[in-house]
Amino acid sequence: MKGKRGGVGKRFIPTYDRMARKATSTVIDTYSSSFSLATRLLGKRERQDIRNLYAMVRIADEIVDGTAAEAGCTDEQVRELLDHYEELVLGAPAMPFHPDPVLHAYAGTVRRCGIEDEHVRAFFRSMRRDLTETTYDHDALDEYVYGSAEVIGLMCLSIFLADHPVDDADRETMAAGARSLGAAFQKINFLRDLAEDTGELGRTYFDELDGHALTEPIKNKLLDDIDADVADARVAIPLLPGAARGAVLAATNLFTELSKKLRETPAERIAVTRIRVGSPKKALIVGRAAVTAARTGRAGF
Repeated sequence: MKGKRGGVGKRFIPTYDRMARKATSTVIDTYSSSFSLATRLLGKRERQDIRNLYAMVRIADEIVDGTAAEAGCTDEQVRELLDHYEELVLGAPAMPFHPDPVLHAYAGTVRRCGIEDEHVRAFFRSMRRDLTETTYDHDALDEYVYGSAEVIGLMCLSIFLADHPVDDADRETMAAGARSLGAAFQKINFLRDLAEDTGELGRTYFDELDGHALTEPIKNKLLDDIDADVADARVAIPLLPGAARGAVLAATNLFTELSKKLRETPAERIAVTRIRVGSPKKALIVGRAAVTAARTGRAGF
């Protein structure tokens, strides 16, 4: 390959930016059909920024969730990888070019949307806990969920509001909703991934399951808590800008459907099988959310 140096102007940057955007889109399409589908309701800029954020978060998650270990990394190497990746993530926005396409795209999102370093650090603190902690009491779980999920909601909110100034009261309501929705999504994932978390990763996130099998009363108690978080989050959705409103409503309704399926599924099956929402149902939910958001706006749902 012929090298090119000096006097090239800016003709290579658009090609590299385009490749970086494709890379982050590939990550979300590969790992999360639900979020990928919901992001299609966003405007072009917001959609790409959410995908850039998701890709960074996904890679960090893969480091601690067994992929690095399965590749042959020792526990110490996994920790070093996570520490190094956090440094790269925090430092990426200061560089106009990054050789890692995901971080190149993510850095542009941070510069455009003002994602806070403290939210990034909180996320990595929770990821680091997965390296050493296998059980959580209620307080520890709240701390973990804040870093692993609630701050993701806050980072998404920064993206949605980057071009839409709002007053302090609305922002506060939306921030509370973003945290509640992030918490609900995380807890639903914990419940539906119970077989993998306990059987393969040796983790028990719910204190109620420490030393106990999942029973119908425990399952319903956990789902009641999740549904309460979702109800709190729904209060904030009508305040979001138009395209974001539809996408967040779609994601919320997708996870609400998953919560419904978990409630209908016997506890003993959840303990051994990952419950899913089928693709046709997902498409229907997203389509309905787009129509609802367009019709109702700030009037509510």
